Amino acid sequence: MSMSVELTEPMIETIQSAARKLTGFRRRQFQAEVAERYCDSVPRRAETVFGWGRAAVQLGLHERRTGLRCVDDYSSRGRHKTEDQSPALVVAIRALVEPESQADPKFQTPLAYTRMTAKAVHEQLTAQARKTSEPVPAERTLYDILNRLGYRLRRVQKTKPQKNPRDRRDLRPSPAGAHAGRR
Repeated sequence: MSMSVELTEPMIETIQSAARKLTGFRRRQFQAEVAERYCDSVPRRAETVFGWGRAAVQLGLHERRTGLRCVDDYSSRGRHKTEDQSPALVVAIRALVEPESQADPKFQTPLAYTRMTAKAVHEQLTAQARKTSEPVPAERTLYDILNRLGYRLRRVQKTKPQKNPRDRRDLRPSPAGAHAGRR
């Protein structure tokens, strides 16, 4: 390695620590500066000395040379929700579940309670999919989708009048001498 400055182990650790504290564009910019100064602008050498990914160092060097900043597209990474990938599925689920649903009887939550289980939704979607040959998500996935759409599996019940606890106390027979020592 022909480096212009001999790096000691504490210097390398300090530079690595500084890079870990940065993210995205700033990290690449820092790595490019260090690669230019200590590694003769060679990404592979920066990878060997500092343990950085050479693709990130190379991108940082390109950004530094051209003056153009590459935009990080983190939102497109990973697996997207099933309902985002297939909006028609949401329409089909709502069409199945909505007739079997009821709002919270006390209006305390915005959730809709439904009698249909995820298994029942899965079976009906599977029956419909035989005609259209579209894939049907697994039962557990449908359970998660139902929750995200605001449906909860609960027994649909009528509102019950709240009982007054004072009336119940007066109606219960008290054992003889149970309250004798209390005041």
